[in-house]
Amino acid sequence: MYNLTIKDIIDKCNGNLIFGNLETECINFCTDTRKLKYGDVYVGLKGEKFDGSNFYKQALESGAGVCILQNVEIDDETKNKYTDRAIILVDDTLKTLQKMAEFKRSKYNIPVIGITGSVGKTSTKDMIASVVAQKYNVLKTEGNFNNHIGLPLTILRLQDHNAMVVEMGMSNLGEISLLTNIAKPTIAVITNVGTAHIGNLGSRENILKAKLEILEGLEKNGTLIINNDNDMLHMWNEQNTNYNVLSFGIENNSNIEAKNINIETDAINYEITYDNETKRIDVPIVSKPFIYNSLAAIAVGKLLNIDISKIQTGIKNFELTKNRMEIYKTKTVTIINDCYNANFDSMKASIESLAKMEGTRKIAVLGDMLELGEYSKELHYNLGTEVFKNNIDILITVGEESKNIAESALNSKMIKENIHIFEKNAQAISLLKSIAKDGDVILIKASNGMKFIEIVNSLKETFEA
Repeated sequence: MYNLTIKDIIDKCNGNLIFGNLETECINFCTDTRKLKYGDVYVGLKGEKFDGSNFYKQALESGAGVCILQNVEIDDETKNKYTDRAIILVDDTLKTLQKMAEFKRSKYNIPVIGITGSVGKTSTKDMIASVVAQKYNVLKTEGNFNNHIGLPLTILRLQDHNAMVVEMGMSNLGEISLLTNIAKPTIAVITNVGTAHIGNLGSRENILKAKLEILEGLEKNGTLIINNDNDMLHMWNEQNTNYNVLSFGIENNSNIEAKNINIETDAINYEITYDNETKRIDVPIVSKPFIYNSLAAIAVGKLLNIDISKIQTGIKNFELTKNRMEIYKTKTVTIINDCYNANFDSMKASIESLAKMEGTRKIAVLGDMLELGEYSKELHYNLGTEVFKNNIDILITVGEESKNIAESALNSKMIKENIHIFEKNAQAISLLKSIAKDGDVILIKASNGMKFIEIVNSLKETFEA
């Protein structure tokens, strides 16, 4: 275990100690004065609408032991009042946060699994962490802390852990490059290359390029784990000669393959060949993408020499981060809360999963997918075809772009009376409350900006009562 000291921050980040003890240890880091706990290190980040450094007095009043700030003058009253604390001034608090994380990572010689991809990063992270935890004390990314702020904060939580699983998100080129060079993964995982953020990146080829940036920080003899059924990754793998690659898949010949897949009403199981023996894997969520997630977890477990029985346990008992295919059964209806984020690939997978679930009727409540740029109309329209193909009984759309889903479903010959188009979440909630019947299964999915959690919470309150 290694705890940063104020001296480390001064030396590594070119900080200026205004007052405080150089030997003070910096253990818990926080960027929000509302969430500070006594003794925390407060990092005053500058946002679009505020500068966190200006809240240093609130931080000190809340018990911050150390404040790392930029572009502020510290008054004499503060210096005299908090002689038992410390304030460090730096040129850029965000870069300091990242440098601190990079330095702390360098002090740990442990397995670090870095995960990126267009779809399934969080659920794959959850499953991999559950498998790795069968052998190691694991630190993992919490929630969606997968960006230039969240990843450093995760690494700074390292204590007596002997393995780490981190998620890396991006919306533009260069972002994964930054994250991987901080985290320095020993194993890298790319779940797939789809259409998420295609509005920013312009093509799937550029999305592939962005995901492959994870290799820049991969240790020299590290291994890249890829989904070999993904067309872009499959093509890249056929041409690759520079990296150690472990592939997984269902359709294409891969190092780890799922065979004899059995999809039941509340679970999936399949067979793999592991160390020349056939083993059956139980996946607790009825969704094909979770087969791929579990195969990635098996690949990581294999690299870390985790016994297959423990891998099986880790997959079977993993806990999914909230708002990702979270199934909530009330006395009357089943709600599938998948409203954290959405792109075409994840939408399609969720619709397919809804179709396979048992229920009186299948109801899809779909909202806008964001950050698709010029591809938005086409990708939303294509989803309407998926709704029809999967025999969804009722389609409810919310948002301007989602009107294209409804138009496509109608053009695909879905019954007009079963399609409902709304502008606001409240309208969808009102309709659902009036039409829902015992046994209905309701999928709720959109990009996070659509705030579909409002629909989820309202339905929970209504139907649980």
